[in-house]
Amino acid sequence: MSNFVSRCPHCSALNRIPTSKIEQSPICGKCKSAVLDRAVIEGTQDNFNPLIQGSIPVVVDFWASWCGPCMSFAPTFSQTAHNFDAPLRFVKLDTEAHSNLSAQFAIRSIPTLKIFKQGKEIASISGALTQSQFKTWLAQNL
Repeated sequence: MSNFVSRCPHCSALNRIPTSKIEQSPICGKCKSAVLDRAVIEGTQDNFNPLIQGSIPVVVDFWASWCGPCMSFAPTFSQTAHNFDAPLRFVKLDTEAHSNLSAQFAIRSIPTLKIFKQGKEIASISGALTQSQFKTWLAQNL
């Protein structure tokens, strides 16, 4: 059975999650909160592919810490993740720390947002969006 490690968005504890349990809303071993739901998930080499392969759509923000537009969009992305009602996961992937994944998905400018479902990219847009633009883009593509 394959596993990946994901940081709890509530208490920052590391949790080992079997890939077969992704669809069952795993809980944190420390704080007992949902690890993958209604919070931004830190994308890593270990958890990225298992997350995007699931049946729940995943919105990925490809970003970097030196990017001004990325930093200004970060609160919008986080707030939308916490308030979005439909089953959807939100992942932030640091393009500097995970340059191999950035190259794999042909990230040429940041921030770039992509929506994946069952491993397939279904939408992509580059640039920082306002809250209303982001919600409109999600509604058009989900």
